[in-house]
Amino acid sequence: MNTDSLARLAIFSNLEPQQLDVLKQYSAIRTYPKNTVIIHEGDEASTLYSIESGKVDVYLSNEDGREIIINELSAGDTFGELGLIDDASRSASVRTTKASKMIVIQKSGFNELLSSHPELGLHILKYLTKLVRALSYSIRSLALMDVYGRVARLFLDLAEEEEGVLAIRHKLTQQDIANRIGASREMVARIMKDLIKGGYIHQQGGVLIINESLSQS
Repeated sequence: MNTDSLARLAIFSNLEPQQLDVLKQYSAIRTYPKNTVIIHEGDEASTLYSIESGKVDVYLSNEDGREIIINELSAGDTFGELGLIDDASRSASVRTTKASKMIVIQKSGFNELLSSHPELGLHILKYLTKLVRALSYSIRSLALMDVYGRVARLFLDLAEEEEGVLAIRHKLTQQDIANRIGASREMVARIMKDLIKGGYIHQQGGVLIINESLSQS
């Protein structure tokens, strides 16, 4: 692995070449099959992960095994950042949804770098602040929107525009939706039926088309 991969990470974007060389000594490339739990909530936090390829879900679960997905990450994203800062255990679990390749960086390397370059702490703090703001937005949506609103917000967040059509082109089951918004699959099924009946969405092959009226509802 070369230092270019580390330099592309937003959290380390302002590091000098010699600083990246320090991190490289504590970094490795690892691969994970689909449906592998990389991090369990409550685990010791000693590593930072950067996704080179693939996709993961960040989720919380209760004692009954019910899950709520709080984020979906893909190539270029990182997770486990808080573990670099404090000694608390992992706050969420992470599972691959596609075969994935990761850069894994040991906390000890980050600590060595920070001890010799304490000014980097401010950059890291600013980066983490952005993450917290994004998470606060997600929590606000879950707390203040009704289930209908959460489904609509999720669809609009996941949809991509191509040739003037707003659509979700990857497979998304009713259970996937339920896990992401903290609702039951049965409730999601009823809302999907209402959205289709109301002309807000429609299926075209394996693609979910989002009609303009949904963003105005």
